[in-house]
Amino acid sequence: MIRALYSAASGMRAQEMNVDNIANNLANANTVGYKARRAQFQDLMYQSVLQPGTASGQQTIIPTGLQLGLGTRPTSNEVVFTQGAFSETDNPLDLVIQGQGFFQILQPNGQIAYTRCGQFQLDKNGNLVSASGYLMQPQITIPPAAQQVTIAADGTVSYTLANQTAAQQAGQIQLATFQNPGGLNSLGGGLYAYTDSSGDPVLDAPGGSSGAGTLLQGYVEQSNVSIVDEFVNLIQAQRGYEANSKVVSAADQMYQQVNSLSR
Repeated sequence: MIRALYSAASGMRAQEMNVDNIANNLANANTVGYKARRAQFQDLMYQSVLQPGTASGQQTIIPTGLQLGLGTRPTSNEVVFTQGAFSETDNPLDLVIQGQGFFQILQPNGQIAYTRCGQFQLDKNGNLVSASGYLMQPQITIPPAAQQVTIAADGTVSYTLANQTAAQQAGQIQLATFQNPGGLNSLGGGLYAYTDSSGDPVLDAPGGSSGAGTLLQGYVEQSNVSIVDEFVNLIQAQRGYEANSKVVSAADQMYQQVNSLSR
């Protein structure tokens, strides 16, 4: 019964964390560039009362054995990097990556972060910056006299000046890809940092051979959270929590019956 209590308690803790993960996904259902996380669990060690393969006679062995599990634990909440839906905007600096790439953002601490959020604007110096005011890398600067800004599918940023027909180039956007994007470290604000698990970033121009993808101007990528799926997961987590709590209650009643034998 002690094993049952601890196993059920571990299940309740695991489902609590599962609900926390689902709540965060639902809270970011309308966050541009957000990628949903999926909780994953793992069973704990087993206590072998009778080891499988133990001899039961001179020429026979136990076919299955008797092993009692000691519960579960959450092991990860993997980021699901599926493509979100595209939404058209009125901002010509908004960008969508049609592929697996990430934009490069320079943080105030001097470190490069990576994001799928393509909501960009110009700062007072004409630099292309994120919604938080962080510079895009490589740095792209648009002069104040620019009349029209065009961002091609290959990342080439160009603009026209008044009384001129020829376009001027301001630079080219580069994208980063990772061998294991699920290993990126979430920093908040739609930003990720590379880790030993994700591997080093591979830089390439949009449309290159790395599979980073191409750019689409005037659109943003919406969250890939499926509200229907998250509600189904929430119901399953709630039922799992209830089932484990019933095990705790049943084990407690059994303890009461044992204690009452001495009266």
